[in-house]
Amino acid sequence: MLPAMIATDVDGTLLDDDENVTPRTRAAVLAAVDAGTQFILATGRPPRWISPVVDALGLAPMAVCANGAVVYDAATDRIVSARTLTADQLGELAEIAARVIPGSGLAVERVGRSAHDAATPQFVSSPGYEHAWLNPDNTEVSLVDLLSAPAVKLLIRKAGGRSSEMLAALAPHVGLLGDLTYSTNNGLIEVVPIGISKATGIAEVAEPLGITAQDVVTFGDMPNDVPMLRWAGLGVAMGNAHPEAIEAADEVTAPNTDDGLARVIERWWL
Repeated sequence: MLPAMIATDVDGTLLDDDENVTPRTRAAVLAAVDAGTQFILATGRPPRWISPVVDALGLAPMAVCANGAVVYDAATDRIVSARTLTADQLGELAEIAARVIPGSGLAVERVGRSAHDAATPQFVSSPGYEHAWLNPDNTEVSLVDLLSAPAVKLLIRKAGGRSSEMLAALAPHVGLLGDLTYSTNNGLIEVVPIGISKATGIAEVAEPLGITAQDVVTFGDMPNDVPMLRWAGLGVAMGNAHPEAIEAADEVTAPNTDDGLARVIERWWL
């Protein structure tokens, strides 16, 4: 049966290690779209980092961003929906992070009406926050200001730490304040509202189209992809995937450096 929807992670999955969409992967995705299959992105990236992916693909799909907290229409540059952590929840999470991971830094992702809403500083960090990757969009504020407004995601950063160990330490204390995950093992934990994941974001896009989980194929490589890999009718982990993603998937394809996503899509369309 042909998939009604394909949902893919971006970094380490759709993109190769040079952050490019290869010609083979682009051709496979476009063939699926031309055949009428819905194609969406499901990523930890914020909406403002979707435009390079759109340019590389040659199409502007719906995007589930911030690990499911935001649904973004790339074609119209519109935030369709956003789920947020409250200021009170952020304050409690900050206290837990300071106690459990001493020396950790905090940052938040916020959204406005579009991916490039200049009225809303979208990545806001506390003083001394050490970025896990290049982020020219940063606005540094006091910790009080950081925690003063709702956010779609809280980032807890410990340079030199291991994300898996940080998650194990934080999880017993966080409870129902939020869901913890990570997309790099380089000392970075991402917290989204409780019950939110890439799977819930994909379902939000799929349900109005009459598409059920059984009709969806998902691709991913990291622990933040585990919920959607388990939810979909066919969950595919990349050959370069984290062991947790591999365990959650129905099958494993080739690595992102060897067109693993394209190799699966080509079964149906090329």
